[in-house]
Amino acid sequence: MTPGTPPLLEVRGLHTRYGRIEALGGVSVEVPAGHIVSVIGANGAGKTTLMNSVMGVLTPSAGEVLYAGESLRGVPLETRVARGITLVPERRDLFASMTVADNLQLGAYTRRRGGWRADLDGVYARFPRLLERRRQLAGTLSGGEQQMLAIGRALMARPRLLLLDEPSLGLAPLIVRDILRIVQALRDEGVTVLLVEQNARASLAISDGGYVLETGQVRLSGPAHELARDKSLGASYLGG
Repeated sequence: MTPGTPPLLEVRGLHTRYGRIEALGGVSVEVPAGHIVSVIGANGAGKTTLMNSVMGVLTPSAGEVLYAGESLRGVPLETRVARGITLVPERRDLFASMTVADNLQLGAYTRRRGGWRADLDGVYARFPRLLERRRQLAGTLSGGEQQMLAIGRALMARPRLLLLDEPSLGLAPLIVRDILRIVQALRDEGVTVLLVEQNARASLAISDGGYVLETGQVRLSGPAHELARDKSLGASYLGG
């Protein structure tokens, strides 16, 4: 990560519970503006809980989430979207019985002013396959096309901070490569990205920094290239 780059997102000592079960136990994360930061860890480590806590889907029991230096305590999900935070969830949550075009237009629902048509053209330029499928029902798309649609819908909100939860899940390797290239391109265009991935090697390869979660706590953190070389992570997360 670039020294001195101010964080767009700060998570400070976050605790989030599901009933009596503590899913996050004092997690602290920083995402500098204009960077990609990966969060890796095994199933059940708390990665999705972290994303949902930042987005406002879950309410933390303790700790603080700061966005652009301002607390998000009590800020509803819709307002977070309007302020420039969007989440692409692991399940994608598309409207299966609606067309590709309608799903994309719904991504701009928080924007009361015009301009969404130009953004729609921008999404189609980034994802030509969606332009070809624009009249097709979202539920009939392939897995890779659905992921493109989910990211495209998020981009319709003009995010400053994009939260991506397992974008490569269930996709063929070539499609994963394409999706991660798109994530890199978004970073290069100024979008800040918090990326949750089980494909740790691929995610660290495109990231500036990273965090390793284990049982709801940060085990390791640092520049992505250093984490990728960390021998203690090799067998557990990097396949070697």
